[in-house]
Amino acid sequence: MAEGNTLVAAFLGLIEGLTEFIPVSSTGHLLLAGHFLGFESEGKTFEVVIQFGAVLALMVVYAAKLWQVFSTAHRDPAARWFIVSVLLAFLPAVVIGVLAHDIIKTVLFETPMLIASMLILGGIVLLFVDRVAPAPRHTDPEALPLRTALAIGFIQCLAMVPGVSRSGATIVGALMLGVGKRAAAEFSFFLSLPTMAGAFSYDLWKNRDVLDFSAWSDIAVGFVTAFVVAVLVVRWLLNFVSRHGYALFGWWRIIVGGVAMAALLLGSG
Repeated sequence: MAEGNTLVAAFLGLIEGLTEFIPVSSTGHLLLAGHFLGFESEGKTFEVVIQFGAVLALMVVYAAKLWQVFSTAHRDPAARWFIVSVLLAFLPAVVIGVLAHDIIKTVLFETPMLIASMLILGGIVLLFVDRVAPAPRHTDPEALPLRTALAIGFIQCLAMVPGVSRSGATIVGALMLGVGKRAAAEFSFFLSLPTMAGAFSYDLWKNRDVLDFSAWSDIAVGFVTAFVVAVLVVRWLLNFVSRHGYALFGWWRIIVGGVAMAALLLGSG
């Protein structure tokens, strides 16, 4: 990333913070923004680091809850159940992510039209599921049946296609499996911690020879922006979906995907 692109760095950090935990695909938004802005960082250093900013934001917001769970796990069966359910849901992403990493990063991530299409398709699915999801049977994200958690984990793997959205896939899967709207979002939050931390660590390791921190000031701007905005989004989202559901995000995806597709078609004409 060339030095001096502070505004671009802040803009991309804003996109990451706004979109990481809502079901609209932060990766899809970042890749499309990078494509149209002509932005590229060596070894994807910038993208990797600002994503960690979002992970850190979630850890800060849920610090008290995470401390309570892990500090009482040795004596509290409910805490152990919650930890096991999240790790079980994380397991499919570990296996499939490692096996398919190179194809995902070198083929799927380089196809803007695929990303735009997935944004639109995912928006339609989200609108549909928001209306037809079965009545919730599970309203506590910390007490989901283990088979439900595992099923959500497999569904999360669809988000390895950029534009699908990790949170979107897990939330849609949870809703269709009878998890309430608020609980679906909150379980998606908790599942994102090992998933995003694992993806961050694996990307860092795979790209260790080409990582470029020369534009450290721009990277820092993107990181801080993503962190601050993600904190605000996480605090806001649960109350919003409890009252209004997910339709807004479905329309957001369709509009962004449609605009991007039109721009790509016009640009290639």
